[in-house]
Amino acid sequence: MSNEFDKQLEAAINRGQLRSQTNQKTARDAELSAEEIRTRHTHFRLSLSDYIESGLKKMVNHFPGFRYETIYGSRGWGGAISRDDLDRGPNRRASSFFSRLEITVRPLNEFSLVNICGKGMIRDKEVLDWNFFESIGDASQNRFQEVIDKWMLEFAELFAAR
Repeated sequence: MSNEFDKQLEAAINRGQLRSQTNQKTARDAELSAEEIRTRHTHFRLSLSDYIESGLKKMVNHFPGFRYETIYGSRGWGGAISRDDLDRGPNRRASSFFSRLEITVRPLNEFSLVNICGKGMIRDKEVLDWNFFESIGDASQNRFQEVIDKWMLEFAELFAAR
């Protein structure tokens, strides 16, 4: 028992130590991956929020009366444009209407997604509510920019038709 048992005991200890080293390496690799995910999300957040700002400011130039607002914090990063309109109805009473377009890059979450969302309101009525996301590993800057452009153009068309 002693000779065979000693060999098995030594082998078991070696396997345990090897497993411990493997687990530590896996944990370090996972942490590195988590850091890469944060870095990649930060890159998307910065470039997309700049892209959103640029597009919304162009819209302000085409629709006088809109004001641009930078959005940052727990809701996300991006921008919004808004305006108040006064309208005199047939009975000569003035009514106030509010219009707004907001597009943001949402904060990083446990699902490792790049997520943009948008809302559009024209004359006190919510007319658009968007959400688009892709896994950080699969996300394409061009695809997100195409979606942002589409949302802005859709809002511009609806607002111009009001």
